[in-house]
Amino acid sequence: MPALTKLSVLVFFLSVLLSSCGISKKETALNEKNQEISLALTTEPPKLNSIKSADAISFIILDHLTEGLLRYGPNQQLEPAIAKKWKLTKTGATFWLRTDAKWQDGITVTAQDFVYAWQQVVNPKTASGYAFILYPIKNAESINKGKLPLESLGVKAIDDFTLEVTFEKPCPYFLELVAFMTYRPIRKDLHQEWGRAYAADAETFISNGPFTLTEWVHGAKIVMDKNPHYWDKDSISLNRINIPYITRDPSALFNLFLEEKIATWITPALGSGSIKKALKEHLSLKKFETGAVFYFEFNHRDDRLTHNKNLRKAIQHVIDPYLYTNKVLGIAGNTPAYRLLPKWLIGNKKPLHEEYPLTPVTIDHKIARDYLARAKQELNLTTIPPLYLLIDDGGSNGSLTGEYLQELLNDVLGLTILLDKQIFKLRLQKQYQGEFDLTFSGWAPDYNDPLTFADMFYSQNANNSAQYENVHYDMLIESTYKTTNPKLRAQLFAKMQRILQEDAVIIPLYYSGNIYVQHPRLKGVRRSRTGSSINFSYAYIIPENITLTESNNQPEAMPETKKVMP
Repeated sequence: MPALTKLSVLVFFLSVLLSSCGISKKETALNEKNQEISLALTTEPPKLNSIKSADAISFIILDHLTEGLLRYGPNQQLEPAIAKKWKLTKTGATFWLRTDAKWQDGITVTAQDFVYAWQQVVNPKTASGYAFILYPIKNAESINKGKLPLESLGVKAIDDFTLEVTFEKPCPYFLELVAFMTYRPIRKDLHQEWGRAYAADAETFISNGPFTLTEWVHGAKIVMDKNPHYWDKDSISLNRINIPYITRDPSALFNLFLEEKIATWITPALGSGSIKKALKEHLSLKKFETGAVFYFEFNHRDDRLTHNKNLRKAIQHVIDPYLYTNKVLGIAGNTPAYRLLPKWLIGNKKPLHEEYPLTPVTIDHKIARDYLARAKQELNLTTIPPLYLLIDDGGSNGSLTGEYLQELLNDVLGLTILLDKQIFKLRLQKQYQGEFDLTFSGWAPDYNDPLTFADMFYSQNANNSAQYENVHYDMLIESTYKTTNPKLRAQLFAKMQRILQEDAVIIPLYYSGNIYVQHPRLKGVRRSRTGSSINFSYAYIIPENITLTESNNQPEAMPETKKVMP
């Protein structure tokens, strides 16, 4: 018998492993009779506790299980969810809740569930990485810093179905915020009863969204069933979302799709090798611009060599985003990034990048070596010790990126780069603990406003894992909190971009655009640049006996970016 190829061995091993876990070989991507779909995850969700979660995968799962005051519709427009109507002013907001919203046990969702949840987010004992996103609410920041009691938070349940919010500072994008995962409600009785076990397993999780968490075998399987108490259940076609596979191997994912074991995967990006296979199989390819930006981030802590600006500038003048995106990664859909803020963000009346263009950094090896010489002099070193690059161990992007940086910086600057490969969860942990010199990182927008990117480098932001601190930059961020004038805000963001480039805080690499495959009979999948990037709650299965026309076999329309507030 001829020797098995590596791919054959991988597929064989995967099928044996999955069979040993009790997964039926008859299980298919779509089950029309039972209205079930099967998907795959590229990584385990680290946390499903909405007041603590801070990663894209957890957000995607949470968006199926929970619901906030507002949500995103099929064209990325804000629409009513738990709140049936609202009023927004410069000083605050009022939300009137629907009376038919229920938790999965049939108990009514009330305004007090939001008050309790938001208090827990800013509670310093919670140590939520997203506490900052509630700072527009009166006293939120002071509470989070331990200066005021939880009860002083500017949110009040006027009655069971009326929620009143008082702002600390004007927030023209507040409606976008309440659609975000950190603003989801929490049941006080169960949160206190389950304690640290809250949301750690299916047994200690309660839903108020379209689906319930029926099963969670960590690292192996997730099952979500339709919530019979969901207020909009009649609009939900699917009875079950089954996720029986969790793997980062692109070949394994693609083969699961070819074998019709999954309808797609999360996050559904094809690598260059898989794109070639898809074209060979005559599969319909789809494209979605995710809104995310990826970059190299320097560690700015005092005890790290990368705290030195000239060392950062030396590296900055060597790395070419165009070369990296198109030649090193070579993945269709991605576009080179020369700034932090993506092109789709609106400034005053036009896209911000058109109103305030930023000249890209010149790639010049002589300039880079001059900066390196200054860095050595300032650091009193003849040779720069090895620098550690923190990356994910899964997939090929991390390895390609690491090898590219190792070779490039050694050839041009004589720098040694050591790779620290970690699983996704540990990579996040090490990043926030500051155990790196450089890290390959990215950010997906939480809401439709430039601030969602810009305030990552605000010194008071818990997501500022590199601990960059610049007094002028902080002042610009704080100025955006005090004005609703779109022209002034656009000018402030333009100044921030120039500071980030001048200080070499990060090195932008590319804006993410996913080329993906999806079962042609699965429709109604919602995609968004902000919050949760993909949602199957309103997906539906086209019956097998219906012949797909050319029109309904085309890629789903790319949602337009709409600026809800000025």
